[in-house]
This record gives sequence, C-alpha cells and structure tokens, in this order.
Amino acid sequence: MPIHYQINPGGPLSGEITVPGDKSISHRALILSAIADGRSVINNLLLGADNLATLNALRFLGVSINLEKSTAIIDGLGRNGLKQSQQSLNLGNSGTGMRLLAGLLAAQPFSSYLLGDASLSTRPMARVVEPLQRMGANIQMSPQKTAPLAIQGQKNLKAIHYQLPIASAQVKSAILLAGLYAQGKTAVIEKQLSRDHTERMLTAFAYPVEKGERQISLEGGKNLHPINFTVPGDFSSAAFFIVAALITPGSEIIIRNVGVNPTRIGLIDILRKMGAQIEIQYLTKIIEPIADVWVRHSALKGIEIPVELIPSAIDEFPIIFIAAACAKGYTILHQAEELRVKESDRLLAMATGLSQLGIENKLLADGLGIKGGKFKSGAVNSFKDHRVAMAFAIAGHIAESAVTVHDCENIATSFPDFLTSGRALGLQIGPS
Repeated sequence: MPIHYQINPGGPLSGEITVPGDKSISHRALILSAIADGRSVINNLLLGADNLATLNALRFLGVSINLEKSTAIIDGLGRNGLKQSQQSLNLGNSGTGMRLLAGLLAAQPFSSYLLGDASLSTRPMARVVEPLQRMGANIQMSPQKTAPLAIQGQKNLKAIHYQLPIASAQVKSAILLAGLYAQGKTAVIEKQLSRDHTERMLTAFAYPVEKGERQISLEGGKNLHPINFTVPGDFSSAAFFIVAALITPGSEIIIRNVGVNPTRIGLIDILRKMGAQIEIQYLTKIIEPIADVWVRHSALKGIEIPVELIPSAIDEFPIIFIAAACAKGYTILHQAEELRVKESDRLLAMATGLSQLGIENKLLADGLGIKGGKFKSGAVNSFKDHRVAMAFAIAGHIAESAVTVHDCENIATSFPDFLTSGRALGLQIGPS
C-alpha cells in the first residue's frame, strides 16, 4: 500500500539525535564478512530494505548471518566458500547490492541470477558489467543494459587497470571485489575521488590495498581476516536534519556519532559556501572518521556549486536543492547528469516538486537552477525515491501551510526511523 506523509509547518528544531548506521558501509561490511576466514561481528548495521536485500542474498549463497537487533554475527566462509544459490537473488531497490555482488559473483565457480524491483530494473548496469567483462567475466544484461543480470561465474579472471570514465564508488568496488580473485594486480584509476569505503573496509579486514592519489590497487589471491566493527551513523541520513536546522529560524541541533568520511561530506563544503554554520567535532578516525555534528540556523546565499564537489555530495542533492530554495539569490548546478539515473531522475523529480511548492527553477540537461523563495503548501510526488521524499518532508516544515508527500514507502530502504528522528527534533510529520 502506498504511504503518504503530511508535514505541518513548525517552529525551531532542537535536541540531539543519532542516525542509523551508514548504508554504504553496511553493504560492504556484510559482503566482506561473508568471505572472511571466520566470525565477524558488525554492530549498528543499517536494517533498511536495501541492506536486508544484500543480507538475504548472502544467506542464499550459504552464509550464516544471525541478527541481534542491529548487530550481525556473520560466519565467513573464506574467499572460496560461497555456494550456488538455488534461486534468483532479488536485490529489491538496491543498486549498491546488485553492482557489488556482480563483482563478487563474477569470480565464483557457479552461476547466479540477480534481479531487482521495477525501479532498479531501469538503472544502468553496463558501467559495471563492461569492466568486469574485460576481466573475463561472463555477464548478460537485458537488451536495455539493465537488470536482471545472468552471471556465469569464471574462476580465472584476469587483473586489469581501469580508468573510471565517471566517478563511481559502486563500479570501483565491483572491480576491486572481482580483483580479490583475479590473477595479478587490479588497479582502478579515478579522475575524481569517489567514496572510499571499500578500500577502508578491505584494510580493516587486513587485505593489503595500495592507495595513491588517484589510484587504488590490490593483488588477487589473499585472505580476509574477520573483524568486530561498529558502523558509523549515515551522513546521508544526517544531511536531511542538517539542512532542516539551517533553514528553520531559531534552530540548533546536534547529531551524534556521524560518519564524516572526507569523500562523503561534500554537502558540508557546499553549505558552508552558502553561509552555513556547521561544526564538526571529531571523535575518532579509526577505519572511518566519526564526529558529532553541530548545526545552527543560518542565512544562506545562492552559489554556483563547484563541479569538484559533486562526487562527494552525489546522494545529497535532493536536500541541497531544498537549501537552495531557501537561500537568497540563485543557485545553479551543472555537470550532474548522474542524478538522472538514481532511484529516480532526481533532477526532474526535484524540479517538479519545487515548482509545485512555488519555487522558481530551471531544469537543465546536466543540472538545475533554483531561485530562492518561500515554500507554498501543496502536494508533491516523491517519484518513489526515498531521498526525494525526505527532502520534501523537510521543505514542509517551513512551508506556508501543510505539505503532502506521496509515495513515501521507499524511505524504509535507507532510513526506517526517519519519522521518529524528525519528531524528536520537532518536525510535525505523520501519515496523511
């Protein structure tokens, strides 16, 4: 059944919250634990639908995973211990799960069939399949170069040196996972830095990784050691409340234990250029940097968003556009075509919703221009995209009157506790 939210305007936000475990890191912790030599314990695992899809796929591949609340106890099978699933592996809406598992399963001595929901089945897969095929993988896509993926595992993959045409942590990670099994040294060269969770997690599992300024490489054939690891809070989830506090007069909030990996926090750099008051208090930098984030209401100004910050803010643009709508002047984004192939066409989805709420904007082929204004009441469509839904929920807090956001069920893919966290800070949000 579709879930719709109504958001009523409210006053200053205040208080302290934590956000669930990082989605990207949770995927990688699950996958690497599955092929480690022994038992790993992963704490604060995100139990959103996307991560559960990856978890269930690993179970079908023979991995024992026990959940105790948000702690996963995973009995790794070693690099060569996975078993053929007796059924298709359904990754739901999880593009990360599908692309990373494609790299892992391309190197197994058995066949696998990966499928997804209607949204995932429209998302491009050639970008990950083609470099894997260069390594000798046998993977078939749909005629539209999308899921489902039929993988005939190949035991003798060969290492490659691959330059990413566009920044993509998922493609990089798929190649590195296949590289664990390949003969020789696999290297991925980046023009722009993408999130580096896979490299960090491999190091945590004691797998040797060489990191240069723009190159990551590893030698195939080594083993992974099990770990006990706590997943930091998801910065992409925190982003919604960071912006909510910035745009709501009188607000001051603290978000505790947030992952602040430098390849992920382009949002903060962008918001600071717009005039935001955001303070980061580091707690630890072991494996992944973790911090408390303090945010105060700030008068924002429109800017031209620097192209070099796009990769490190790629998932946060729906909420960045909400900040832009509240800024004085004009904000413009170019060279962000990647936003058209997320869970929705996020440029179109956000332009449509902003217009429906009275914000003047111009949809571009590669970005979006937004003139600051005031949100009117109205109803917007999430385009079945969790980040679009949450972004417009935040907009509703400072609108003239109530805002309704349609089709919010996908919020569960990344932030099942979004309503609870928002209400704790003062958002007036609930089912419509």
